[in-house]
Amino acid sequence: MNPKLAENLQSQPKRWKYQIPIALIVAILLAWSATAIEYRGITERGPMMALNILKGIINPDTHILFGFHDQSVPYLLIETLSIAFLGTIIGTILAIPLSFLSARNVAPRPITAVMNIVIILIRTVPAFVYGLMFIRVTGPGAFAGVMTMSLTSIGMLTKRNTEVVEDLDKGVIESLDAAGCTRFQKIRYGVLPQLFSNFISNTIYRFDLNMKDASVLGLVGAGGIGAPLIFNMSLFRWNVVGALLIGLMIMVLIVEVISTRLRTKLARG
Repeated sequence: MNPKLAENLQSQPKRWKYQIPIALIVAILLAWSATAIEYRGITERGPMMALNILKGIINPDTHILFGFHDQSVPYLLIETLSIAFLGTIIGTILAIPLSFLSARNVAPRPITAVMNIVIILIRTVPAFVYGLMFIRVTGPGAFAGVMTMSLTSIGMLTKRNTEVVEDLDKGVIESLDAAGCTRFQKIRYGVLPQLFSNFISNTIYRFDLNMKDASVLGLVGAGGIGAPLIFNMSLFRWNVVGALLIGLMIMVLIVEVISTRLRTKLARG
């Protein structure tokens, strides 16, 4: 072997001391997780149910799919879209000041510590549980879904926006300060340009997530397309289920494509 190559190999860090224990821990966790899962096989009616759902998607109820009444796909999709949009906007507006209060380079340490604990507590509870809680307070309907989306958006957006605020380039602000700019001018030309694109990108990403969450929240009665979907599945009305699934897939696909392009454009300037 080339002496120089052998010297390079010997000088490399001995990572196997860390890689082997990590691999063993992962293997133990996989084995332990497998013991907690009990597979009972496919039920007798399982293949028939799957076939009926497939037939419903292939032959959807056109009256539900293309009509416009309170149980039609367009109406339910608009309601779901409205829940996600309003929840995202409310959450974004409230998350902006909370992000500055949670940033360690802006607010005092005691305030940031309290705010971070509050945000962690908000993010701990799933959206499904928030939906059940708000239904008890406001009653079933779209308003409970908006409140749920708002609260979950606050938790995520505050965390992501706080990271953006903490990564501010102070050199730009110091340069504006040296040029004699006022506080408003420093915020206008030094702070907002650094935050705007990242804040908008995080909001678009959260709206994409809220679209999917709003569809599920209907299962607990918080408005949207989820409630009619589970109701018709329980009645084995597969043509209606197929129409609802087609509309839901088209809506999610459109929102996914648009949000991805917008976030990519913002990231690339």
